[in-house]
Amino acid sequence: MLRKLSILLLVVTVIGCDRIHNRETVSSSEGEILMQRSRDWSKAASSGNNDSILSYWTDDAVVMAPGQVAHSGKKEIRQMVEGMSKIPGFQISWEPKSVVVSKSGDLAYMIEENQVTMNDSTGLAVTERNKAVTIWRKDADGVWRCVVDTWNSNSQ
Repeated sequence: MLRKLSILLLVVTVIGCDRIHNRETVSSSEGEILMQRSRDWSKAASSGNNDSILSYWTDDAVVMAPGQVAHSGKKEIRQMVEGMSKIPGFQISWEPKSVVVSKSGDLAYMIEENQVTMNDSTGLAVTERNKAVTIWRKDADGVWRCVVDTWNSNSQ
């Protein structure tokens, strides 16, 4: 699995470099679809419907959240989502900032910003602002789903 993830990250890096060097214009409609898909996912994340939240990840997705082990596959990701929903005051939302779609139109990455809120030990809500990278793949059914999801803190 780690080898597959490494290969995927290498492919995304090459795609990004190709985009920078060639200055190709990516289909704006695919980029717009992805940006809206991310916004819809953020709304779903606040719904508490775990099945809806999970539907945005691929079956082989990897989530790398700060301070946690990597969660691979829907079963582990479901456990993570269910665990987070039990944290007092837990809320997450995000906004995509930019998207790059591969020339083939079936792989993309987004730069995003998220906010994670949870109660501290005294019960006060604390919000952390983060920067994120998500890698998306258009599955066989034509739907964009997140295959790699990672973020870290904006604080210094």
